[in-house]
Amino acid sequence: MNSYTEAVVTVLTLIVGVAILSVIVSTKSNTVGVLQAFGSAFSNALGVATAPVTGAAVSPNLSYPTSPMGTFGGMNFPTFR
Repeated sequence: MNSYTEAVVTVLTLIVGVAILSVIVSTKSNTVGVLQAFGSAFSNALGVATAPVTGAAVSPNLSYPTSPMGTFGGMNFPTFR
């Protein structure tokens, strides 16, 4: 890896680290919701990855942890009519 790529990876790693730290430490953060969302995303990814092998039909759960369909993490996604 050349020095430019190493510098870019280092900066990006530090940005992600600061973001993680701010989510954990902040009094306004929803740490439990963030961890549940990460777990749900990981679970959905595993289900999709293993579906061709297991033959299971996978429909990812996009509304986890406690949001209604169409919103996730306080962000409103467009609904199609």
